Amino acid sequence: MNAVVLTPTTRVLAWCLHLLVFALLALTAVRAVADDSPRAGLVVAAAAICAVVYAAGPVLPGVRRSRRNTLVWLSVLVAAWVVVLVLSADAVWLAFPLYFVELHLASRRAGLVAVVATAVAAIIGFSAHQGTFSIAIAIGPALGAAVAVAVVWGYQALYRESEQRRRLIEELTATRADLATAEHAAGVAAERERLAREIHDTLAQGLSSIQLLLHAAGRSLPDSPQNTAEYVEQARQSAADNLAEARRFVAALAPPSLEGATLAGALERLCATTGARHQLDVRFRLTGSVVPLPTALEVALLRVVQSALANVVRHADATSAEITLCYSGDRVVVTIVDDGRGFDPNQLPDRTPDGGGFGLPAMRSRLQELGGTLTVRSVPGHGATVAAELPLDRTTEARP
Repeated sequence: MNAVVLTPTTRVLAWCLHLLVFALLALTAVRAVADDSPRAGLVVAAAAICAVVYAAGPVLPGVRRSRRNTLVWLSVLVAAWVVVLVLSADAVWLAFPLYFVELHLASRRAGLVAVVATAVAAIIGFSAHQGTFSIAIAIGPALGAAVAVAVVWGYQALYRESEQRRRLIEELTATRADLATAEHAAGVAAERERLAREIHDTLAQGLSSIQLLLHAAGRSLPDSPQNTAEYVEQARQSAADNLAEARRFVAALAPPSLEGATLAGALERLCATTGARHQLDVRFRLTGSVVPLPTALEVALLRVVQSALANVVRHADATSAEITLCYSGDRVVVTIVDDGRGFDPNQLPDRTPDGGGFGLPAMRSRLQELGGTLTVRSVPGHGATVAAELPLDRTTEARP
C-alpha cells in the first residue's frame, strides 16, 4: 500500500488544529457536566474516546504510511464524532476542524464528499437537539464547510504553483550550471588551442631553428671554425629571441617584434633573420596603401608568416622564398611563396608529437577566429604558395 501523499502544512497550523479539536472536545464534556446533563457521563466518555481516536492518527506510524489505514482512521474518527454529536449539541462545533482534516487527508473529490456529509450530519444533529429545523441552523455548518473548502483548495493551489515555480527554478539553476560547465569546458578548449598555436608558432619553431643551426655548426667542425662560431652565435641569438617570445607569451603581451614597429617592419626583419640563419634567400615586398591594423590582426599575420617560413626551412628544401604584404581595399593579404619541393595539400601528414602536422591547421584556425581564410596551393616538385587573408572591418581585438 502506498504511503499517503499530503499537501505539506506548517507545524504551527497542525498544532493549532490539534489544540482546537481537543479544546472543543473538552468544552463539550465540561458543558455537559456543568449543565448537569443526565447523559453527562456518556458525553464525557464519548468525548474521551473521540480524543483518543484523534490522537492516534498523528502518533501511530501505520496510519501515516498507508492510504487505506488513513481512510479507516478518518472513518472511525467521524463515527466517534457522530456519537458525541448524538449525545451533545455542543459537538456541532467539531465539524469545522473535521472539515480541514478530511480535505487534507482525502483526495479532492473524496474530501469534498466527506465535508458535505459532515456538514449534513452537523445540521441534522443540531436540528434534532433543537427539535426544529431552520435556515439559520443550516447556515453555520454550511458556511463553515464553504470556508474550509475555499481555504484548503486555495492553499493547495498556491502550493502547487509554488512547487511548479520551485521545479522551474531548480531546472533553471541546473541549466545555468550545465551552461556554465559547458562554457568553462569550451573556454578551456579554446585556451588550450590558443596555447598550442602559440607554442607551435613561436617556441617550437624557434627550437627547430636552433636545432638546424647547431647541426650546421656540427657539420662545419673542425674544418671551418669561423662558420661554426657564426652558427653558434646565430643559435644563441635565436634562443634569446625565443626567450623574449616566451616571456611575452606568458605575460599575454604582443610579440616583441611588433613593439614600436609596423607589421611590414616586423615581417621585413623576420625575412632578414630567417635568411641569415638558414642560408635562404628570403625577400619581402609591400604593396598597397598601408593602414593601421588592430593588434590581433597584426599578431595573427606575423604568426602565420613565422609558421610558414618555419615549414619552408624544415620541409621545403627551398633556395628562395618571397613574403608579400598587400593592403587591398577592405582586406589585407600576406602571401608566402617558395621554390621548394612542394607537396600535396590533400595529403597532409597526421598530427604527431615528433612528426608535426600542426602548422597549417593552426594557421587556418587562427585566421578563422578573426574572420579570415587560409589558402594553400602546391604541387609536388613545384614549390608552394600560402595566402593568409583577413578583413579590415573587424574592430574587435582578440587575444593574440
